[in-house]
Amino acid sequence: MNETNHSRVTEFVLLGLSNSQELQPFLFVIFSLLYLAILLGNFLIILTVTSDSHLHTPMYFLLANLSFVDICVASFATPKMIADFLVEQKTISFDACLAQIFFVHLFTGSEMVLLVSMAYDRYVAICKPLHYMTIMSRRVCIILVLISWLVGFIHTTSQLAFTVNLPFCGPNQVDSFFCDLPLVTKLACIDTYVVSLLIVADSGFLSMSSFLLLVVSYTVILITVRKRSSASMAKARSTLTAHITVVTLFFGPCIFIYVWPFSSYSVDKVLAVFYTIFTPILNPIIYTLRNKEVKAAMLKLKSRYLKSGRVSAAIRNVLFLETK
Repeated sequence: MNETNHSRVTEFVLLGLSNSQELQPFLFVIFSLLYLAILLGNFLIILTVTSDSHLHTPMYFLLANLSFVDICVASFATPKMIADFLVEQKTISFDACLAQIFFVHLFTGSEMVLLVSMAYDRYVAICKPLHYMTIMSRRVCIILVLISWLVGFIHTTSQLAFTVNLPFCGPNQVDSFFCDLPLVTKLACIDTYVVSLLIVADSGFLSMSSFLLLVVSYTVILITVRKRSSASMAKARSTLTAHITVVTLFFGPCIFIYVWPFSSYSVDKVLAVFYTIFTPILNPIIYTLRNKEVKAAMLKLKSRYLKSGRVSAAIRNVLFLETK
């Protein structure tokens, strides 16, 4: 027992996305730009929704919260991954590794439930339009958001409970750019077959139950929309297309990694990049390009803060201070 404690792993080595040193500067630039785009795009949606009174509706309230969660999903590991492109030895402390595991399941679990809430919002809006504002009150929207965070917290706490007491005394190389739970678990000094099954069962239950709820919700909505042919239903179809696209992009990689645990590590690494980088950057694009109300609100925001008079006045003030 003393020997095991003495040789306990205090840090892990992240192998990252590529072993090629020539690719590291290129990957640094690419992912820095992608991360900047994620922050700007999602912050723009939050700013647009909060600043325009026409968007103070349940759908856009949930959309703004989705953008916030997307920023969190992209931020738990991406900044370290970008910094690691500049160093040869990519290490992470044991506690920081556990923190990454905690946050990835907190944020992704919350996003799954939030997507279900957004589907419920669309179901009420399309199938029960006369009772929409009564059912989807401000209080209900806040409760739905709080439930999403509570479910994410319960999920990540149960996942972390499987890992925190495992003995790590041997290999410490994680073949990913962050501490992914299935990969870290395999490095323990004991047989983790049962633990791995519990992890898959936990993640699988949340992923599949959320996904099935979404499938049922959107199926009912699509059947309802198909029976109607008005201008409002055309708008509903456009909104549904955006929602279904986001659901597919987010749940596809998550289900493949955690519900189908027989994929190769290289495939898992690509899928991890997809749901931590590309999904958060695609969400604002999908929702803004197909939504006339959001685009109109953004144009108002642009005209409010980027008027030519204000910009030129700001430039003149800067030039005056420099020449003074």
